[in-house]
Amino acid sequence: QVQVVESGGGLVQAGGSLRLSCAASGRIHSINTVGWYRQAPGKQRELVASITSGSSTDYAEAVKGRFTISRDNAENAVYLQMNSLKPEDTSVYYCNVAGRTYRDYALWPFSSWGQGTQVTVSS
Repeated sequence: QVQVVESGGGLVQAGGSLRLSCAASGRIHSINTVGWYRQAPGKQRELVASITSGSSTDYAEAVKGRFTISRDNAENAVYLQMNSLKPEDTSVYYCNVAGRTYRDYALWPFSSWGQGTQVTVSS
């Protein structure tokens, strides 16, 4: 099993910054793509940023130029640096980790979600 834990959320004023962390642990063989998603009340969950095993990144248009995703492969961790925050960035932010896990002497794909971390940006 693979566990994912997000941290770093909080309350910040518009224009401020936060750094979210996503840590994966458990029977991990390798991690492929990691994505940060967010979901505001009454809205669908949306992809904010993603990073591949080769560190290629992709961003939603709404956060380009303000958010930066990065990863530390040695620590099985991914970070989301959020700058110039806006009230519309207020959401619960979730991390999804996809990769391969060990089980029964074989490798199996996995995709695990964290419990989410609240980000609130006041105007």
